[in-house]
Amino acid sequence: VQLVESGGGLVQPGGSLRLSCTASGFTFSTYAMSWYRQAPGKERELVAAISSAGVKTNGGDSVKGRFTISRDNVKNTVYLQMNSLKPEDTAVYYCYAESRSLTGKRYAYWGQGTQVTVSS
Repeated sequence: VQLVESGGGLVQPGGSLRLSCTASGFTFSTYAMSWYRQAPGKERELVAAISSAGVKTNGGDSVKGRFTISRDNVKNTVYLQMNSLKPEDTAVYYCYAESRSLTGKRYAYWGQGTQVTVSS
């Protein structure tokens, strides 16, 4: 099982980035996918999530209206479009996949993370 993130980097305040997370080794379309982030000295926090059916959830007011999650089940990829970036968005961004079997067994995987730095 692999989750490979890409698209991070250095961007100026007000700029945009699109993160990608490509999955392999499991049935992507049956998993809920999420993006989390962790800034230095802070706990990991949910940024956005999308269910296997495509229902989206935002992590909080800090990214509302600026970040959009989407998925492509043909490409086994989940995206995070980030607009109007702020210095406080600087963090390592992680991709997360989760599913539960009919018996309730939980399957969960993390990507290795991609650094996003917002600075002038």
